[in-house]
This record gives sequence, C-alpha cells and structure tokens, in this order.
Amino acid sequence: MVRSEQPNILILMADQMAPSALPVYGHPLVKAPNIARLAAEGVVFDSAYCNSPLCAPSRFSFLSGLLPSRIGAYDNACEFPADQPTIAHDLRYRGYRTILAGKMHFVGPDQLHGFEERLTTDIYPADFGWTPDWTRFADRPSWYHSMDSVLTAGPCVRTNQLDYDEEVSFVTRRKLYEIARGKDERPFFMVMSLTHPHDPFAIPARYWNLYDDADIPEPRVRIAKADQDPHALRLRHVIGMDLDDVTDDQVRAARRAYYGAISFVDEQIGLVLDTLAESGMAQNTIVLLIGDHGEMLGERDLWYKMNFFEGGARVPMIVHAPGRFAPHRVAASVSLVDLMPTLADLAGGDMPEAMAPCADGVSLMPHLLGQAGRDEAIGEYLGEGAIAPIVMIRRGRLKFIHSPVDPDQLFDLAADPDELDNLAADPAHAGQVASFRREVAERWDLAQVEADVLANQRRRRLIAAATSRGAAKHWDYQPFRDASRDYVRGHMDLEELEASARFPRVRGE
Repeated sequence: MVRSEQPNILILMADQMAPSALPVYGHPLVKAPNIARLAAEGVVFDSAYCNSPLCAPSRFSFLSGLLPSRIGAYDNACEFPADQPTIAHDLRYRGYRTILAGKMHFVGPDQLHGFEERLTTDIYPADFGWTPDWTRFADRPSWYHSMDSVLTAGPCVRTNQLDYDEEVSFVTRRKLYEIARGKDERPFFMVMSLTHPHDPFAIPARYWNLYDDADIPEPRVRIAKADQDPHALRLRHVIGMDLDDVTDDQVRAARRAYYGAISFVDEQIGLVLDTLAESGMAQNTIVLLIGDHGEMLGERDLWYKMNFFEGGARVPMIVHAPGRFAPHRVAASVSLVDLMPTLADLAGGDMPEAMAPCADGVSLMPHLLGQAGRDEAIGEYLGEGAIAPIVMIRRGRLKFIHSPVDPDQLFDLAADPDELDNLAADPAHAGQVASFRREVAERWDLAQVEADVLANQRRRRLIAAATSRGAAKHWDYQPFRDASRDYVRGHMDLEELEASARFPRVRGE
C-alpha cells in the first residue's frame, strides 16, 4: 500500500523517568538496551527539562507548547481547556490520524484534546478531587504522595500499574498492526504513555532480580534536614517524610525497584519497536522518547519530583530518525514546550496562525540537524508543596530558581553538577542575579499568578465538594469498543476477513 509521504510520528512517554537513571545518560548499572538502541541511532538531548515537575502540568505544556500558568495548568487537578489547541489538533488538521494510548492525566469533560482515537482510559481521575489548598499548607492531603512507596519498596507479583502498562503496550501494538493491515493511507501520530517507573517502588521478581542489593548505589548527595532550603522542607512535609524513619535498606530497595521498573519500561518499548519493524513502518516513523519529569530517588534526601533540582526537573529526550538525522548529542538546554513547533516542522510546515503566536517553545530542528539552536529552558511550579509560584530559568551553564517567598538559588551546573553551591548570595554573582530577577519580572507577574492560582483552587474545591453529593457524573474516559466488528462475525465475508487480517497479505488488495 502506498502511504503518505509525511512521516509517521510515535511518541514513547514514561512517567517519572530520570535521565540520571538511564545508561544512555551515564548510569553504569541500569539495563535498558532498547532505549540504548534508540540513543545509538538517534539524537540525544543531554539537557532537556520539563516545564513543570508534576504530571498533569508537564503534559499539558508538552501538548500545548505553552507554560502552565498560561493555560491554567497549575496542578494535577486542573482542567485542560478544551479550546486550547494541542499537538494532536495541529497534526490532525494536517491530515494525521491521531491516537493516544495510556496516561495523559486529562482533567475535565474533554478527554480527547485533538486525539481522534483513545485506546485506554487513564490511570488517574479526571475530576477536581485532587485540588491542593495553599491556604491550608499544614494539612497534608490524604491523596498525595507519601513515604509509603519507599517504606514498602520491594518485589511484588502484581500492581495496578502493571495491569495498566501492559494493557497500554498491548493496545499500542495491536493498533500498529491494524494500521499496517488497514486501508487508511493517512500518516499516524501516536502517543504511548506508560505510568512506570513512577512509584510505588514495586516490581515483579523478573525485573527485581536483574539487580543485586550489593550493586545498588547510595544517593550521591545527602543533605541534613537542618541544611535544606525552604521549599525542600515544604516537600518533606507534604509527603510526610519526617513521620517515619527510613532505613538504608529501604532506600536501597526503592532504588532497586525503580531500576527494575525502568527495565520493564524498556521491555515494553522494545516490543513496540519490534512491532514497527514487523509491520514495515519503522523506516517512515520518527520515534521520540520523552518523560514528563524526573525522580529524586533519595538524592538530597528528597523523593519524587516537585522541584527544579536536576533530579526532579530533567527529562530524557531522544529523537530517533536515522534516515533524517545523523546520530549525535545536543548539549544545549531545551524543554518539552519545544516539541509542539518541532513536530510541526517534522510534519511539513509552520504551525497554524491560531497556534504560532502564543507558543512558548521553539523548533528543535536546528539541533536535530546538528546546527546551533536556542539554549534555554523555562519552568514553573504551582502545585503541592508550594505556597507561592516557583519559577526556573536554565540558560548556558546557569540555573536560576526564584520564588517570592524563598531565597533565590543560582547554580553553575558546569562547575557544580550536584547543585551544592548556591551562588545567589555571592557578591561576585550579584550582577547575574539582578539580570535574572529583571527577566523574571518581565516574564511573569507573580503576584497575579498567585492570585489566579488561589482563586482557581477555591473554585475547584467548591465544585469537587458539590459534585461529590448525590449522583456523581464522572469525566473519566470510557474507551469505546464495538464488539460486532471484532474478530469473526456473521455479517463478514470470511475469506476476505481472514485475508485482510493476515499480515503480510497472501491475497491481492
């Protein structure tokens, strides 16, 4: 069958996968051969960041090309506006078949956001029940991260995340075979989004046993509670880190399970890549591997994400298209909002006028071609553990973190990759701090952002309380399946059915 000349685009997304735990970014122990294969043949971004170190805001920024505060994506219970164009809208407008499998954490009644097909439900709720309350910071939310994931880390037989990710992987592969056997000549844009290696830190023995306790490295950086910065102390409170003693064995078990979860993710990626090859579509498919944020994994005595240290904010980013781009590595800082204009370039042109003027990202095409491109990543954090906006600017070797309620942080990552030496109060760097502060003031009205967040939280909490009474009408996506069209049915021509379902075909078209 003759397909469109536009390339297929397949995005493989993993949840909470820190680059520092991947061998392609230097980890000596973790086994991820399929990701390594993508990297060896692709363009590897060594300094890619999320735009918010939290699941839903990061994903909404990735899909829209906009920073979280510009679309009201403050936390994991914020509605993603239905009138906000996304990558899926753009590519669908260009003639792509747009397909989503797995987690995207859409909140609100629109559960498609430009995707023509959605193959699974989400793993997380689509309502406002997880809305934080900055005005009652002392009250820990019962539905948020806790240290239970670390305290109970270890091997398991089954978890709901395994159920979910194996379904996501299966339906992705089945859809690829369906596309290969079908008569729809449109190129496809597909997102497969797994929830591993996100905590809880539990993984079957098959993956747990890939690693030995004696080989699991301890966290590189340990910082006593008394020496933590104010936001780190807030994060310790919101996840209940000081409610239980955490032993070295528990830390080791959590890290071992996390490594095993990465190997699980890698295996699912390998199955999908094999399916692409078997179906004859690999050559014309651009594959992107990304994450939504990182995982501290005990570094700095912190867990999970929610901060702009390297462990929480950096993400893997690999673009695999060896027929288009020579394998190489990119040192410049980039971020997930850059993917919207990049995919527009890959699909064949500029973004539509309704989208281009408001994009915060820039195309990564110069980087993909081995040329100079923008070196900048901008971030915002407005979720749990914050009491005011926190923003980040990464440019060159410097990272600047600012919040109206906290002391500034300035790190020279070339000289201080572990971010141990805060230069913000050093007189020698006063000029740089002043310049960054001016840029923050130009980019954001942080007082207005804070007011918007607080008002939005109040509205959502009211709606969540009201809709929990009486008969609840849920927004969670319900995948549609027409069983009358599955497998073999009486109204089908059996010979044609069997011939069309077999791949490669053994009869004429």
